Amino acid sequence: MTDDTVVILTALNLEYDAIHQQLATPHVHRHERGTRFEVGTLAGTHGQIALGLTGKGNHSAAVLAERAIQQFSPLAVLFVGVAGALWDTTQLGDVVVATHVYAYHGGTSEDDGLKARPRVWEVEHGIHQVASHVGRAGDWAAVAPGARRPSVHFGAIAAGEIVHNSRISYEAAWIRSHYNDALAIEMEAAGVAQAGHLNGSPVAIVRGISDRADGTKNSSEDGAWQPRAAANAAAFALRLTEELFKDREFTAMTQDRTAKHAGVHNVAYGQVGIQAAHVTGSPVWMGTAPQAATTVDLAAQLAAVREQLKRERTAGSLDDDTYNAAQAELDIATTALDSTTSERASTFVLALKRLRGLIADVTDLAAKIAALIAAAKGLS
Repeated sequence: MTDDTVVILTALNLEYDAIHQQLATPHVHRHERGTRFEVGTLAGTHGQIALGLTGKGNHSAAVLAERAIQQFSPLAVLFVGVAGALWDTTQLGDVVVATHVYAYHGGTSEDDGLKARPRVWEVEHGIHQVASHVGRAGDWAAVAPGARRPSVHFGAIAAGEIVHNSRISYEAAWIRSHYNDALAIEMEAAGVAQAGHLNGSPVAIVRGISDRADGTKNSSEDGAWQPRAAANAAAFALRLTEELFKDREFTAMTQDRTAKHAGVHNVAYGQVGIQAAHVTGSPVWMGTAPQAATTVDLAAQLAAVREQLKRERTAGSLDDDTYNAAQAELDIATTALDSTTSERASTFVLALKRLRGLIADVTDLAAKIAALIAAAKGLS
């Protein structure tokens, strides 16, 4: 994970421009498959934003999100843009931040009708906490004198494969019946959420309400509200990004202070007994000094992790998608370990960090991977 980069993706050029105009010194970053990102800094922070355009639809959004995560290994991925409101509780120009995402086109067609079989992804707890703080602070939107201040709502977002522009169609009634807690509807969040889940990357979906999904999507009112909604979503997303950078800096400083002021800082190899008031920064070796981590040791530890992954899957602690994604990261780490390129260490560590994000809920396994990451500092 790259602690100083946040990826922001949009579907439309209008949404892209709302983010781009806030970036300082943007430059083009080319993916090997032709995808172009623009990377720039965010004023007032020590972080950078990698901005990409996915086009419409969950499938293209998933592919581009996957590429962005693999390319930048970011602190978080934000998908930012406009959406239609499903209920009148959200006003035009308001912002909806997803607590969870429905892929609502999953289903089975039976004699008595279409039965819903949705995929659902919950937003990662940490990024939701930061977004909630930004929403409570209420300082994210720049409002013209006399204009209404947009509200921010937290709730479900429904993502499908069609442009939804009716409140009386069969699809409209079906969505409101089966997904009646969804606040907004759009076409990309499910793909991005799936890519984030499979790669262990936190995802936030931020949508400005540009229409009411009621047949007015192509009206003059929609034309007026779409840029305002995109600007409001961009404002919230950038404020969220700023807080994510601050949160990461605070965590790093806290960890640094803890390490510096610990009463005992001891690295022991073999069986050691020490009786002393304070021992700080004093490695103790029995016999000879420890040797640097070898590829044989790391390879053996990778094999042990792979075996534990299989056990956790059998026990039901990991679903099939997570297990397969975790195995893929292990394959990348193993290949990097056998490589002689100058990037072998960084590739190895990034794969392990993505793996740790995927299985973070399996505490024992996550601890083993953290130990592997620490051991990899001896690689060159």
